[in-house]
Amino acid sequence: MAGRWIEEWDPEDETFWRTKGERVARRNLAFSVLSEHVGFSIWSLWSVMVLFMGPEYGVDPAGKFFLIATATVVGAVIRVPYTFAVAKFGGRNWTIFSALLLLAPTAAAYLVMEPGTSYTTFLAVAALTGVGGGNFASSMTNINAFFPLRKKGWALGLNAGGGNIGVPVIQLVALLIIGTAGAAHPRLVLGIYLPLIVIAALCAALWMDNLAPVKNDTGAAIDAAKEGHTWIMAFLYVGTFGSFIGYSFAFGLVLQTQFGRTPLQAASLTFIGPLLGSLIRPLGGALADRFGGARITLWNFVGMAAATAVVIAASVQESLAVFLVGFIALFVLSGLGNGSTYKMIPGIFQNKALAQGMTGETAAAYGRRLSGASMGLIGAVGAVGGLAINLAFRQSFQTAGTGTAAFVSFLAFYAVCSVVTWAVYLRRTVVVPVRGGQTGTDAETGAEPVYARV
Repeated sequence: MAGRWIEEWDPEDETFWRTKGERVARRNLAFSVLSEHVGFSIWSLWSVMVLFMGPEYGVDPAGKFFLIATATVVGAVIRVPYTFAVAKFGGRNWTIFSALLLLAPTAAAYLVMEPGTSYTTFLAVAALTGVGGGNFASSMTNINAFFPLRKKGWALGLNAGGGNIGVPVIQLVALLIIGTAGAAHPRLVLGIYLPLIVIAALCAALWMDNLAPVKNDTGAAIDAAKEGHTWIMAFLYVGTFGSFIGYSFAFGLVLQTQFGRTPLQAASLTFIGPLLGSLIRPLGGALADRFGGARITLWNFVGMAAATAVVIAASVQESLAVFLVGFIALFVLSGLGNGSTYKMIPGIFQNKALAQGMTGETAAAYGRRLSGASMGLIGAVGAVGGLAINLAFRQSFQTAGTGTAAFVSFLAFYAVCSVVTWAVYLRRTVVVPVRGGQTGTDAETGAEPVYARV
């Protein structure tokens, strides 16, 4: 897998970016999105498979939540090695391999998805789907290296949003299957995705590139792990991405369990929230580019707390209509926050370089080095938030028969996230170097540093 290697890459050089870099970066972004999109669909496979599992499967709601949680935690843990695989093997090469690896959980699910299969077997196959969650980390690390700082919010938001949309797409596919063939035919979903996986791998092989300047740096990983901002941002990402993926996996099952929806009724509603949350993620990155990631993130958490309060009231009153309004608002805000929080990461480490007296390309290289290493850790910890959400739902339904207690705990967590964002990144002005006289953004556009909020 020698692949195509680009030996020199300097996106911060405006002439290089304008004449060559942007075209190459956009092409790699497009096919990175495709592969990550399919990866997210496979990672969230069991959020739709449980809708096909009627009483004949012998799995209760708590068991179904645990199946979803198993896929979530494996996807979270595997993000760490996936982050460093890009530098080891090349972004193009790893995208090909990681896409083809999705054939394993998809084919395994095709073989076992029938009544009479043991719960242990279902758990093992659900764990396999976690490899789809790893695709996010390698894709984001790869795309982060292709784009200049002033474009990272948009590029990372588009890459992640295009991947996130794989969740509602597979839910729409499940809706189509349940609505036409019935809930007894889950293998039709899997049969659709097997060729899509091969197409994603083939496109990566034909049109993506490896960046030779991107090297594995064990020291960067250690430095990122020692950096307090890595863990603060990981905590905030639990609140945004953890919410998005946790709610995406659990939404249909919550509708079935708490509001008595049939598989078809649940599937007809499940995709709406993840779809809107995925589509709005690039906007979160773009707003962060313009106004500062911390400011957008703070107001986002305040909004999530308000939406959660609406969901709690609807849950107590057993109002499905109000519940849907609040829950979909949570999806939209989690998607917006995903974009703004991820945008903050490169700016924070660029600012740290400036504080240490670095300038120009030295500061930019330092920022890329630490932000690339930290993204894997932040993405992994953030995804663990999805596990926490599914376990909270499982416990809430086991003890009280509703998800109200779980939502109360989520409300408290969003309040803490709001305080942390304000106290660390807004109480004092946190700045990053930008150029060209721009202020108020996290961009870098020229040679002389000006300052802007993270």
